[in-house]
Amino acid sequence: MFSPNKFKKKYTVKVPKNIRILYCDKKNIITFIGPSQTKSLKLKVKVFLTPMLNLITVTNIPVFETSAIHLKNLKKVQGTTVAKIKQLLIETTYTLYHKLNLVGVGYRVFSHEHLENQIYFKLGYSHLIYFKIPNSLNTHCQKFTKLFLYGNSSFDTLTQTAAQIRACKVPEPYKGKGILHDQEKIILKKGKKI
Repeated sequence: MFSPNKFKKKYTVKVPKNIRILYCDKKNIITFIGPSQTKSLKLKVKVFLTPMLNLITVTNIPVFETSAIHLKNLKKVQGTTVAKIKQLLIETTYTLYHKLNLVGVGYRVFSHEHLENQIYFKLGYSHLIYFKIPNSLNTHCQKFTKLFLYGNSSFDTLTQTAAQIRACKVPEPYKGKGILHDQEKIILKKGKKI
């Protein structure tokens, strides 16, 4: 008989009441159905569901038979699985967003009139920079210096897209001009004294 008290509290995840869980024991896939979307996760370790308490307990018991070398890594896989389950619960409940600020004279962002999911930037170069947004994300340009990315995609897709946009003009350390994440602070260096 399995008892949830046998495992540490950090390996248990409390599930909100508005999310339904489907668990296929044969294929080892857990699916979360939330108000905004549905997400699935392929498991490498066994999980136990406690429907009365709305708890998911992640164990370090492997799904398939593994070698002795892989048995040592099961503790890491157990922690990673807990983190992925928590992330999926957030993704199925809320719409994720990310805000970018353009700092610099003449730095602007525009949405393309004819092509959907494409934006272009004026970043002080001699040419415009065009960027294609993934279909699962939407953009909103506010005041031409603020860009909002939002959508029902995964957290990884959202942060990766924001990082790729930021790589178009990384903030420089002397004047702080560039594309910054929301509430990011740049520590400015002192210039040369004459």
